[in-house]
Amino acid sequence: MSDGTSRDRDEELLLARISAASGRAHLGRRRATYRAAPNGATVRAGRGAAIRLLWRVVAEGACCLRRAGGRTGANAGARLDFYEHGITAAVGGRIHVIRYDTTVVRLRRVLSPQGITHAHVLVDVDGERVVLRGGDFGHPEVWGPEIRRALTEAQVPRALAALAEGARLTFGPVWITRDEIGSRGTSLRWSQVQQIEMSNGAVAIRVAGRWQVLGSVASGSPNAFVLHALAEHLAGAERDDD
Repeated sequence: MSDGTSRDRDEELLLARISAASGRAHLGRRRATYRAAPNGATVRAGRGAAIRLLWRVVAEGACCLRRAGGRTGANAGARLDFYEHGITAAVGGRIHVIRYDTTVVRLRRVLSPQGITHAHVLVDVDGERVVLRGGDFGHPEVWGPEIRRALTEAQVPRALAALAEGARLTFGPVWITRDEIGSRGTSLRWSQVQQIEMSNGAVAIRVAGRWQVLGSVASGSPNAFVLHALAEHLAGAERDDD
């Protein structure tokens, strides 16, 4: 069997596994595919510190080079597939399934062989963390914003319905209700909030002409863009009522 035929067969088997995984999770129709960047280094994060991620890149890269007979890159075959209701990430021989309506995403800066890069840290349907770095797959300027857009679209309506019923939602150190936003000992009514921005994963709000930060910048807020959309809606509704 030629190398070309073997690679084609491997690709067919991988696609079949991806299709089966997406079907089990009811992700809907496939919309786009982003393959591993030629010089990237795709890594699935465990629960260790960021430095262990870098060592894993090195180890997997050496292993891949041996298997590939000298081909460059640790991410041959890695790919992201975008569907109507989520994503599959085929990395390191595994397929991670991520649903927009249930996942948690944090925006981080992480180590890579090229230095510090931006990353989306998501949680798959099995509760495992998946790190998607900007340089891992082609066109991050497209798939990064698409993750944030689709996740916000999937989660905001349900969150608004919960708030309307009196729920209190938490985003790391920040919490919101239909009437207030707060963190630790600070709480503010939406009518007091003049503007809200996300700064390095923390929530910055402008009250009485002054900015203050809620929560810790280091911790980062999970689903920060969902929180931002909710806050804009709730604060805006209060302004419209005045």
